[in-house]
Amino acid sequence: MAKVKRDIIALKCTTCDSKNYTDYKTKNMKEKMVVNKYCAVCQKHTEHKETKVK
Repeated sequence: MAKVKRDIIALKCTTCDSKNYTDYKTKNMKEKMVVNKYCAVCQKHTEHKETKVK
């Protein structure tokens, strides 16, 4: 079975700028991820964009 190289990324809310989620992303994906997720700070579903994990 082939191993897939992945990076760990953080997902940050676009409205309140809080980092709520972490996720895996494969190395061959060039564009940044944008996902609709629930933000506990805003208490609603908002758009979350990919950022670096410190």
